[in-house]
Amino acid sequence: MSRLAYLAKRLAMSVFVLWFGTSMTFLIIRVGPINPAAAIMGITGDPQSKQKYRQIRRELGLTQPLHEQYIEFMADLFTLQLGRSWVLFPGRSTVDLIALYAPRTLWLGFWSVTVALVIGIPLGFYAGLRSNTRRDYLASFGGIVWRAMPNFWLAIVLIGLLSQSKQLVGVSWERLVVTTNIIGPPGIASVGTVDALVAAMKKILPPALVLGSASMGNELRIGRTAVVETVSDAYVDTAKMKGVPSRVVVWKHVFRNALIPLIPVITSEAFLLIGGSVLVEVIFGINGIGYLFYRATVQGDIPLATSLMFVFIAVLVGVNILQDIAYTVVDPRVGYDAE
Repeated sequence: MSRLAYLAKRLAMSVFVLWFGTSMTFLIIRVGPINPAAAIMGITGDPQSKQKYRQIRRELGLTQPLHEQYIEFMADLFTLQLGRSWVLFPGRSTVDLIALYAPRTLWLGFWSVTVALVIGIPLGFYAGLRSNTRRDYLASFGGIVWRAMPNFWLAIVLIGLLSQSKQLVGVSWERLVVTTNIIGPPGIASVGTVDALVAAMKKILPPALVLGSASMGNELRIGRTAVVETVSDAYVDTAKMKGVPSRVVVWKHVFRNALIPLIPVITSEAFLLIGGSVLVEVIFGINGIGYLFYRATVQGDIPLATSLMFVFIAVLVGVNILQDIAYTVVDPRVGYDAE
């Protein structure tokens, strides 16, 4: 099978996954207990409330047969007509809301992934090259403890420590480098100067550290195991016997092959991080797209909730395709030509 045919097959499968995921979303939201008409009306003592309730349901199209609602729903999604918010922001385009909230979560997700990669993988490789030593035990134990701490608890503790940094270490976090608060939006829309960029980075680093903590522990553990297994392979011993310098053996053979089992971990966790964490966003006052999806689901804003879920599924499918491509880059033995 050629690479082009393989890619076409993967894309066809991705369309099926996208269809199935959005169909399940439709069933769960439309057949479930969510009632957007009641959410729009709120609590009222108006004797005409029943008539208004039925009128709102007709205007929203909820009185149509379920199969007609499904066909209209799928046609709108796959033609990228994501509709308008019903409850949270009545009449406002969901595309505008996604464009408003998504940058905050993407900024948080980018730094969460970066922090996890920069700290977790090097520590895992470091521990693997020094297996069964005190340094290995210390790094592994630290990764396990860090992985076990719940995000919400770690976020609260980190806020408490940073807010008391003046009393603890003599340096105030808010005034370090540039003046900024610990809690609040990172202000990426106003990034135009070096100080504004540093301030946005400084504000996002604590929540990014919290959100990336679980991934950091996983990458450390899996990276260490992969290095330990790779170092004991026959081709590594052969390279050493041929007189290949240790640095070349480590960088060209050990690290590259140890990255292979990390690829699915990195890509799957990248989606989870980019999707954002409702708890982390709420605690640090970021309120990105994850929190928007939570509010839309709870308050019965069907167009907004389904559109956000459609975006999440599309991102997941795209990440899986990138994962397949990354395999061929890291490991040349994985090719598209095999049947």
